[in-house]
Amino acid sequence: MTTSLFDFPSREPVIDRRKFLVKSAGGLAAGGLASHSWPAALAAEEKANAIHGPISITDIEVHEITLEYHDYLAYQLNHYYGPNRRTVYIVHTNKEGLIGLGESNGRATPDTINHYIGTNPFEHIGDETSLGLGTAMYDLMGKAAGVPVYKLFGQRFRRWVPVGSWTVSCAPRLMAETVQRYAARGFTWMKFHLSPFENVLDQLDAMQKVAPKGFKILFDITMGGTNDHTPKLLDDIGKFPIAGAFEDPFFERDLDAYVELRARSPLPIFLHHSPLSATFEVLRRAADGYILGHSNLGRTMRRAGLFAAANLPFMCQNVGGQITRSMTTHMQAAFKTGTLSFHADTETWKSDVVNEWVDPTNGLLRVSETPGLGVTLNRSELERLARLELPEHPKWIIKTRYDNGTLMYNIADPKESIFMVRPDGRRLLPMSYAAPLKTDWWDDDGSAEYKEMFQRIERDGVVMVKP
Repeated sequence: MTTSLFDFPSREPVIDRRKFLVKSAGGLAAGGLASHSWPAALAAEEKANAIHGPISITDIEVHEITLEYHDYLAYQLNHYYGPNRRTVYIVHTNKEGLIGLGESNGRATPDTINHYIGTNPFEHIGDETSLGLGTAMYDLMGKAAGVPVYKLFGQRFRRWVPVGSWTVSCAPRLMAETVQRYAARGFTWMKFHLSPFENVLDQLDAMQKVAPKGFKILFDITMGGTNDHTPKLLDDIGKFPIAGAFEDPFFERDLDAYVELRARSPLPIFLHHSPLSATFEVLRRAADGYILGHSNLGRTMRRAGLFAAANLPFMCQNVGGQITRSMTTHMQAAFKTGTLSFHADTETWKSDVVNEWVDPTNGLLRVSETPGLGVTLNRSELERLARLELPEHPKWIIKTRYDNGTLMYNIADPKESIFMVRPDGRRLLPMSYAAPLKTDWWDDDGSAEYKEMFQRIERDGVVMVKP
């Protein structure tokens, strides 16, 4: 679930704090958010000033780290993505020991970092500049005022917050093992992107056999790209008790199809890629719930008010480690309809830069009552992960055998992971999520056969061999 060509940046203009407060207080009152969010944040600012006096950001440490996957996920995730790298921010102030933590997928530019230097963290209420550094601002605000971050958004709507797990589409036996592992860790939901290189019904059959009762799957269809008749495909998937919900089953602009599908589908339909930023889609009742992916804090807060007004559940899908997952937990504890199991991918990594590491209980995380985010820096682990160098996974061959004996060969590239779920982007051939096929992942074994086939695929784009 790393950033792909479908993760479009927000095009909303950046506005300053006071304009944001005025705009949001007027626009979200009906949604039940503005009525307590801004007074709560401004009251925290007064408390922080009374305790510490004027607070100013003096320096921001920037650390690029490499994270290690859990052993049972490393094979499939390295094939899809290769090593995962993140940026960790440590924000220092003029008050001894008062620091804020944040993180992001990419590294903030010098101009972005300078935007915060010399400012008071409370100037960044509803931050719209950087999700990672905005997280650090809220950590600082909470610590300075002595309150957990959720109280900066308003009252707490839930003490326990639902969280899901995530993996990639792979062989049915590996999918089944992942379900077992996640269930044992306390998760009750798992998400993955369907891939036409695997038969989703075979995957479901394998997962259903090992899943505990009540465990559910969120199927991300990545807006299609196959020749399947989507309503029929979803009907077939929905026959499995483990099936839970569908994400982005149609092209994002086809709202009429979403409205019709929602009326006939027995399972919830979630929209992630919303062409109108989850505004007009909400009025059309195009989905049962919404997913906000890597949205900045200001935009997320405005949407939270809209979803509350419409009584629509949603989740914040912000990929990251324990810092990011803690921030999302605080937000979803405070947002009235933030009730969907959110995804952060934190569970895929076996190391992190903070001391706190908690798996869910029955699919739920308890929101921290500690001031700030509730996580503390592990400096030695940060330094280790900053030094860690994991090898890039090379390109490899996808070897697919259809039940009629036909063989298909493609090249997969971890730097082009979207190919695994949307191979139509290469304009090679029509495919299906339910085709009668099985796939093996063929790594370079040094053989002449591998070299010859790799060169042939490079020349022809895809190789098809009759039985």
